[in-house]
Amino acid sequence: MRSDEAGSGALRSSFAGILEAVRKACLEVYGSRLSAVAVFGSVGRGTPRPDSDLDLLIVADALPDGRLRRVDEFAAVEKLVEPVISVAWSEGVHTRLSPVFKTPEELRRGSPLFLDLVDDAIVLVDRDGALRDQLERLRGRLRELGARRVWLGDAWYWDLKPDYHVGEVFEL
Repeated sequence: MRSDEAGSGALRSSFAGILEAVRKACLEVYGSRLSAVAVFGSVGRGTPRPDSDLDLLIVADALPDGRLRRVDEFAAVEKLVEPVISVAWSEGVHTRLSPVFKTPEELRRGSPLFLDLVDDAIVLVDRDGALRDQLERLRGRLRELGARRVWLGDAWYWDLKPDYHVGEVFEL
């Protein structure tokens, strides 16, 4: 095995441990209010670097209004996960949790963010299948439109409707 393969296996293993800690902590903190948890971004794609953020989607009922109050509530999750992240840091994995919060109603309304999840999300919790259903609807609509993700090195953009005509209106 090449040393970079061994390093990448250790990196994936480290992130897998953090993800399991996040899953358990979200279940504990949000309890029956928790609907879904997913990781996306480079960790979801399986291409993390040692300094990759852990991009998370948290879907829960009765979230406080406003991002700052939602982050304050999430601090309890971070506290539970902190020992696992500390071990990862000591092993050279310098990640941070980067959560996005949605209520089930906000999930149903959709978001451009879901384009980042449609191909790359790892679903850790999906109690009622709402996240799976939302992502499947979006995948279906993208197929109908002939949409494609265009990669430019490590970045991409979506060509949502390759046969788009000026003035045409369409919905995702």
